[in-house]
Amino acid sequence: MANTSTRKVTMHITNRRTAIISAAVTLAGMALGGRASAGKAIMTSGIFDASKNPKPEKIPPYQPRFGRTKPLVAVVGLNEGTIISDFCIPFGVMARSGVADVMSVSVKPGPVKMQPLTFQLQATVAEFDRRHPEGADYIFVPAVENDSDPNLLAWIKAQAGKGCTVISICYGAMAVANTGLFDGHRATSHYSNEGFRAKRFPKVIWQKNIRYVADGKVVSSAGVSASMPTSIALVEAIAGAAKAAQVARDVGIDDWSSRHNSDAFQSDPGNADMPARNARPDVTLGIPVKTGDDEIALAVTAEAYSRTGNTFGYAVGPSKAPVRLAHGLVVLPDMVAGTAKVSRMLAPLEAQQATRALDIALADITKTYGPKAARNVALFMEYPGKIE
Repeated sequence: MANTSTRKVTMHITNRRTAIISAAVTLAGMALGGRASAGKAIMTSGIFDASKNPKPEKIPPYQPRFGRTKPLVAVVGLNEGTIISDFCIPFGVMARSGVADVMSVSVKPGPVKMQPLTFQLQATVAEFDRRHPEGADYIFVPAVENDSDPNLLAWIKAQAGKGCTVISICYGAMAVANTGLFDGHRATSHYSNEGFRAKRFPKVIWQKNIRYVADGKVVSSAGVSASMPTSIALVEAIAGAAKAAQVARDVGIDDWSSRHNSDAFQSDPGNADMPARNARPDVTLGIPVKTGDDEIALAVTAEAYSRTGNTFGYAVGPSKAPVRLAHGLVVLPDMVAGTAKVSRMLAPLEAQQATRALDIALADITKTYGPKAARNVALFMEYPGKIE
């Protein structure tokens, strides 16, 4: 079984995110200083409501640099803790599309913990800089355990200084906001931190009810499910609408517009009687991993179960050897098939479409943990799919 230190890291990441969300809800409604952006956006509880904007957002078309035939995209992870879907969805979409050269980058050498799995990325930020001194064209910044990590912030700022476009995913907006790159710009993040971000970063023109915001060289996305449309919007910016539509079909969605109603996910009185996390027994869950598994499908499956609040997932491989996934990410197994001691094992991953994989996970969570738990997962991930 995975060692105690790994379990503590997993619990710490879960508890810290829960605490942040609780604080965000408490702070909701605090006013945001600043000015309204162009369009008909209105101000609600200190955050500009972008649902009234007359036009959807568009990431500006890619402008080739440095004689590159394809743009260079980096997805950066913090070793001590990075949110799995925030990282794997942009990586998976961009790598699958073939429209860019994509690299997974860690802040330091060594494995990167992405609750509940562990990955070995392709390069450190230092190695990336040596290989590409001119910098990336785009970098994705997912939610991380420490959004004030000085090495992460320094690298984001350095890349921006070289002219790249910085794209935050969900709570990754907090790290980008910490660099000052959002100051004076429109931006968004997960619905749960609306009041929190308005108070913490009053120089940012925060938006809500929008999947993603593109303001010059900074792009930001809302909740967990927004990372896929945001990534496809970047495919469109690089290679056009027809290519974006093809990739969207491949991953199982039919719309990547910025239009979105995050308010619909904020209140769920029917779940008010969910038992507290410490009132439920812990479950250890074996998540089978094998060569060629789809990064996105694996990530949304693993995150969905981890969001039930009392489930600790572990990667189970055919051996302890690293497992290379479909588009180049490498998972480090915690356990070996046939010897894993867990409460239950999931079936091997079959769905290659992320939406299908999430539907499968939610259906099983409904049967195993109950409909309230499944609904809580769907609400947090801002996933409107049907829960069986």
